[in-house]
Amino acid sequence: MSRKKPSPKSERILDVAEELFALHGYDGVTLRQIAKGAGVDVALASYHFGKKLDLFNAVFERRAGELNEARLSALRECQEKAGKEGPSVEQVIEAFLRPLEIAQETGDKGWTNYLALIAYINNSPYWGEKMMSKLFDKLVLEFIEALRRALPGSRDEDLFWCYHNLSGARTLTLAQTGRIDKLSAGKCLSSDFRAAYDHMIPFTAAGFRQVCSAEK
Repeated sequence: MSRKKPSPKSERILDVAEELFALHGYDGVTLRQIAKGAGVDVALASYHFGKKLDLFNAVFERRAGELNEARLSALRECQEKAGKEGPSVEQVIEAFLRPLEIAQETGDKGWTNYLALIAYINNSPYWGEKMMSKLFDKLVLEFIEALRRALPGSRDEDLFWCYHNLSGARTLTLAQTGRIDKLSAGKCLSSDFRAAYDHMIPFTAAGFRQVCSAEK
């Protein structure tokens, strides 16, 4: 069954909610503030999405499918190009990360807000467990399987800890906190996504190899 196309007003509610949740978190935003930002009555926001929690879920789910599809497509492409030997650790990690960079570089403010929202949720002991698994675990496990093939003999616990560290680095990049801007006195910019991923890919690949090596 095809999904009903959202109305312009419901899309506007989602856009405003996405921005406010990304900036202030779930508890820092009210349904009334979202409705006001979208130029609609609270009753209309409730009609389309129900309670604030339902709207929060709708915002988080809206772009997840598109993002997952882009990352899986990148993984399939690198696997096909690699042939029987399979992709390297760097190629698998690049397939995992580059679609995020592309989304951030589109100039679409919505993607910037959405990825910042992912960072907020992924970094929350409350929301992370409730929301990340439902939408992203299947995708992550497929990438971990690709990394397992690229690192024969690796232990599962080492792979998962290395992914945990990769996820932390990715989350900090998605959040664009500006911390690196200040720390480096402007030599590095949190908005320079290409530089962020150009450094993250070889850095985390080296970590995977060091920790997951069967010879250590």
